[in-house]
Order: sequence, then structure tokens, then C-alpha cells
Amino acid sequence: MSKVVTVSEMHRLEEESAKTGVGAAQLMENAGRAVAQSVRRKLGTVAAKRVIVLVGPGNNGGDGLVAARYLYEEGASVSVFLASVRHDDDHNLMMIRDKGVTVMGSDISRIDGMLASADAVIDALFGTGQSRGIDGVYKEVLERLGHVKRCRPAIKIFAVDLPTGLNADTGQPDQVTPFVDYTLTLGLPKRGLYTPEGAARAGEVVVLDIGLATHLKTDLSAELITAELARGLLPVRSPYAHKGSFGRVMAIAGSANYYGAAYLACAGAARVGSGLVALAAPEGIIPAIAAKIPEITYIPLPDSTMGADIEDVAVLANHAREYDTILIGPGLGQRASGEFMKRLLALLPPLPLVLDADALNALAKMSKWWQDADFEAIITPHPGEMARLTGLNIGEVQASRIALAQEKATLWGKTVILKGAYTVVASPDGRCRISPFANAALASAGTGDVLAGAVVGLLGQGLSLFDAASLGVYIHARAGERAKAQIGEVGMLASDMLAELPRAIQELLEHK
Repeated sequence: MSKVVTVSEMHRLEEESAKTGVGAAQLMENAGRAVAQSVRRKLGTVAAKRVIVLVGPGNNGGDGLVAARYLYEEGASVSVFLASVRHDDDHNLMMIRDKGVTVMGSDISRIDGMLASADAVIDALFGTGQSRGIDGVYKEVLERLGHVKRCRPAIKIFAVDLPTGLNADTGQPDQVTPFVDYTLTLGLPKRGLYTPEGAARAGEVVVLDIGLATHLKTDLSAELITAELARGLLPVRSPYAHKGSFGRVMAIAGSANYYGAAYLACAGAARVGSGLVALAAPEGIIPAIAAKIPEITYIPLPDSTMGADIEDVAVLANHAREYDTILIGPGLGQRASGEFMKRLLALLPPLPLVLDADALNALAKMSKWWQDADFEAIITPHPGEMARLTGLNIGEVQASRIALAQEKATLWGKTVILKGAYTVVASPDGRCRISPFANAALASAGTGDVLAGAVVGLLGQGLSLFDAASLGVYIHARAGERAKAQIGEVGMLASDMLAELPRAIQELLEHK
């Protein structure tokens, strides 16, 4: 179980923890000790290492003071910079002073010399409690820390819980939020660490156990899609099965300009184990696709090489009755109008659907489409498509990816895959899963078609919509990681991922 929390959820967990006998003081002691242990592991040793601890006013600063004590006891040369006044009766401050740890007040003129000779810096200025812009001495310290890191990349920066100034829920950083090497997040990871901007500053995220009772975490709505979770979702494949046992998938995809999208989607479905994949596409483009993937079957549509049109709706709906699930959208082109989608969705049998690409653009043209959308579906928007579906701009979508996906999944009554770095999968019932992967090699044409195919292929094998979406996202991301390792990040093509899909599945099976 790898849950991901909001600030309010973390505060509730801490309050519930106190009722079980593990109060704030014990959590702080546990956190500081765990931070010190993690710093030692990452540095190899702390003996004779020069460690600067930047301490703020609240619990985050208290965690830093405890970490300073443990590091000093392990032989590190520790200096504490108090960026704000802490009361003289602060127990943890008194303890490090009694031990002889160097403690300096907020004299900014001394920080440059401290940072210049440091092997490591621990950012314990602000954690999840920060709610305003960073200014004053905190801003100056972080600006100088950023300058030192640029001049001396070898210096290691550790953030306690979050890099200072990073919004724990949205991942939006302050202008001076540092780019750290390691974020030592306490108890459970925060949502903001799995957003593009948050992850860029967080470095490697290390989750530290601070003694929160396991039973307190079970009702949290969001979690990471780990290998363990993905492995548990894999469909069982009996040696006595036949092709019908593994799902019959129909894809409505492709047009003259985009027949590659249809190929990638169908190949993706086949590569995750679909028993039978059929492509409904204009007859004029089928020979080119069949030459690349003879294993699938075809439903030729009239109208030469143009995409599916309103006139094809009755034919498509009639064929759909022979299948377990349907993918609509990859490469359909702009002829997939709102009217086409409205008629098609009205005539299709009650099968679970995956709606991607041009199908989503068609939905966006329909006013309040979800009010008449009495069907089960997974929708797979990238940020631009999500912006069109919601009426927001892309910046607004990216600024609140997790919360937005959850909100719209509930409103629309559909499972939402919001694609991008740290892809979000949200269920109408409020559950949410987050991909732990960010791979620039996937930012190229066709990778979304492969994902749509993988998801519909798993859906056809009997998984629930939420599980098919989650497993498809994980396998697709792992295939991308594997392809990147073989080819490199630059120039990797979507088609390079296809052979890696079954290898990613095998990887899960072999590491039980």
C-alpha cells in the first residue's frame, strides 16, 4: 500500500495518531531520527561531513533540530541556522545546544560562509504548513542556497517532507523553492510531489516511516500505482483458454491522415494479451495497416480513405454486438463530429468503452455531454483535451491535475486517465491512482494511441474500468522505460514500445 495524501488528510492522520498514543512530540522524534538515517544512507557516511540544517519556525523546523542531534551524535560536523526565533524552552533546541551543536541566529551575512563549505544542506524551513509566499530571511536563504547549488552541484540538498515553498496538494512552487536532490517525505508522500513542477524540484522522493498506525491509512482515496499493485491486477491466463477467453476488442479508429494511430492502438491491445482485435476503419486504409499487423481482423467501412462518418453509425453499432469492449477515437480525424458521437453512443450496445483522441474532441463539442452519457467508459485526455472538455486552459489543468481528475470523474461518471508526467487515474467513486513515472521519451506522437490500445485490451480481459485503466497506465509506462533504456530518450518512437508491453507484463510476473 502506497497511499498519497493531501494536507488535510495528513493533519487528520496526525490527530488520529495522537489518540493511539503517538503524539506530536513522538512523531517529531521519529521523523528527525528517520531523516538523519536517510541522510547517512544517501551520503554513505556522515562522519566528518559538514551538514547545515536550515530551521524554520514550526514542526518542520523541529524535525530538523532532531535530525541535527542524531547527525551530530553520528560524527557529522553540524551547524544549525535558525531562520526564525524559536523559544528558548524548545526542548529539541535545548538538547542540541547542550550537546555543543553550533547554532546560529538569523544573521544572513553568515549563511554564505556556511553554505560554501557544506557537504550537505537540510531544508527544514517550511513543510506542509506553508500557505503564503516565501519572503524575508527565508527568501534570502533559499536564493543563496540556489546559487550555491548552481556553482557546486556536488553539494547534496535534502528537503524535510517538502522543498520549502512547494504546495503539498498542487505541486505549485514558490519562485525560490529549491531544486533538491532528495525529498524525505514524512509518513506518506504528498500529492504535490507527483506533479510535473513538484517532481522537478523534489528530486528523489524517499518516504520515511514515522510511526503512523497502518490502519489509519486504509480509507485514503489516492495511491501510487506500484509494481505490487499492478501485479495484483494482472488477469489470470489459464493454459486451457481459447482466444475468446481473453476478450474480443473492437477499435473504431483511423483515417487517411492518421492510419498509424489505428495500427498503434490495435497493436497495443494485442500486445497486452487480447484474444481478438478487430479494426473498423475506412476500407481504403486497411491494406496499409494489414501489412503491418496481419493478426487482427477488419471491418471495412465505405467512403474511401476518410474517417468514420455519421453514415457508418448503424454498421458500427451492429458489429459492436460481437465484442466485449470498444475503443473509439485514435486517428478518426475531425469528421468525428459531435453528432457522430451522439448517434454512435446512442446505438451502441451496453459495452464498456474507451474514448480517446478525436472521440474526446467530439465530446467537447457537445454541451454537457455527460448528462446524456448513460454508458460505462474510460476517457483518456491529455492536458489539451482535458482543457477542451472542461473549458479551462492548459495551465489551469496542469495546476491541479489530481483534484481536477477526481472532480471530473465524479461529475461525468466516467473513469478518467489524465495523461502526462505522473499520469492520474480517477474513478467516479472518488478513488485515485497516480503513476510513479515521468518519461520525456513518451512525449511523442502515437504513445497515447498505444496506451488507449493497452487499456482497452485489458478491459476486454475482464478487469474493471478503474483497474484496467490503472494497469494499462503502469504497463505502458514501464514499456516506455524499457524502450528508453534500449534506445535512449531522444528519438524513441511509439512503435518501439509495442514489443516492450508483453515484456513489462513478464517483468511483473517474474518479480513476485
